[in-house]
Amino acid sequence: MRLVRHLAGRVAAALATLLAVSFLAFAVFFLVPSNPAVRLAGKNATTEDIRRVARRYGLDRPWWEQYGRFVARMARGDLGESFLSQEPVTKSIVAALPPTMALTAGAALLWTLAGVPLGIVMASRKRGASALGALSLVGVSTPPFWLALLFLWLFADQMGLFPLGGYRTIAEGGPGGWARSLALPWLTLALLYAGWYARMTRAGLNDALSADYSRTARAKGASPRRVLFRHALRNALLPIVTMFGMDVGGLLGGAVLTESVYGIPGLGGLAWRAIAERDLPLVMGTVLVAAAFLVVANMLVDLAYAVLDPRVGT
Repeated sequence: MRLVRHLAGRVAAALATLLAVSFLAFAVFFLVPSNPAVRLAGKNATTEDIRRVARRYGLDRPWWEQYGRFVARMARGDLGESFLSQEPVTKSIVAALPPTMALTAGAALLWTLAGVPLGIVMASRKRGASALGALSLVGVSTPPFWLALLFLWLFADQMGLFPLGGYRTIAEGGPGGWARSLALPWLTLALLYAGWYARMTRAGLNDALSADYSRTARAKGASPRRVLFRHALRNALLPIVTMFGMDVGGLLGGAVLTESVYGIPGLGGLAWRAIAERDLPLVMGTVLVAAAFLVVANMLVDLAYAVLDPRVGT
């Protein structure tokens, strides 16, 4: 019964968060001194044309009335239609999700497989730890757009190993073509995030190895390897799990710079175009989807905490 109440409370908090995010996004949209009806009506539109467009999309109504209509539609699962493309917002988001999800999943797998073991090596072996720390610092400090442009120039333009941007589905290029179109974006994000994970893992392990339970295990005759993996690593992974959930949730909302440089038609590029074109329904849809991914990621992190440390759920 306690678990049911806990889950109900988390769901209620998640819905309240999404409602607050939608309200803030809606309010910011109307704070910008620009009339979307002018853009929608076209360059040579008359004043009457602009008014007609405003009436058609309800833009002549007070913003709180427009927001109320949006919430009512959202409660029915309807995010409206794009001002410019006239297509349902849900359709545009569903089309943009597969590239973003593929980009996020591949990059997350790579940075986890690289960053966590690197952090373990840095914490367990003092020799060479400084060099590895400096290497991880380079990854943390490198701007993503610069690294993406460098990879495109070196591996695509000069060496011809990968395509110069763009995204190919499995149906278009097969598994090999699909993977080649995402290889450089995966590597870009993996290098940027692996440095953070290595440093976080090393810091967590250093704290865990100096804790009382680790000293007690060593005093009882446990080998350094057993102390590291049996006692210290489990506790050191707690902040890593939190960071992983938030990073994956954030990237699922759209890796704007990476998608833009590599020409990936994902959610980040869709959101950027919606903002630039003042397409309110599409802006609201992409913002809500990004917020939903973060909320779900936060809930999954809580569940992972309960698995890694049963004391969290008590």
